[in-house]
Amino acid sequence: MAENSAKRWRAPAPEERQRDAERTRAALLEAALEEFAAKGQAGARVQDIADRAGVNKHLISYYFGGKEGLYRELQRRWVEHEREFAGEDVPLDEVAVRYLRRCVDDPRPTRLMLWNGLEDGPKPEDTPVAQSIRDDLDQIKKRQERGELPAELDPASVRLAVNAMTAAPMLMPHVVRVAFGLDPGSPEFEKRYGEQLRLMIKLLCGGGAPDADG
Repeated sequence: MAENSAKRWRAPAPEERQRDAERTRAALLEAALEEFAAKGQAGARVQDIADRAGVNKHLISYYFGGKEGLYRELQRRWVEHEREFAGEDVPLDEVAVRYLRRCVDDPRPTRLMLWNGLEDGPKPEDTPVAQSIRDDLDQIKKRQERGELPAELDPASVRLAVNAMTAAPMLMPHVVRVAFGLDPGSPEFEKRYGEQLRLMIKLLCGGGAPDADG
């Protein structure tokens, strides 16, 4: 019987091992996003992330080099996703509305950003998010050069203001519920605030308010 069992067993093919590795990495990233968004990087425990993903905690070190590497990989993936919808050829008001839509669809990255600001300790300047911020500033300067934004505006202040306007509903949901009478995750809020956000950005860009007829 041992001989028959040996014949039935076979080592997984390389493509099967690759699929298993991809599934494990994806499960860990999803679990980490949940834990980091709920508790911050400092408060999230490796064991809790592994338990949520249903894998051995040692795989976090194996695939990501530890909790810090897992956190940086989440940042890198967000920045990659950001580049898909926030190119410099997209009008700034449309960029803001797209950010808002993604914040409403999945508030976890926004909550992660809030935790990142609240947690003590030095903020390394070589993170994917830090590089993304510098890229955003370069894009704003290019918008000024081609006349989309007034030249007297400070790029850093523009970047901070747009960031705050898009993230605020997820960071202060109680304000949305009282001021708008709507849930911040509802389509009704996204439509109403998105229209006003677009208008505010256009006014910031010097476009003026639309005519009553238009």
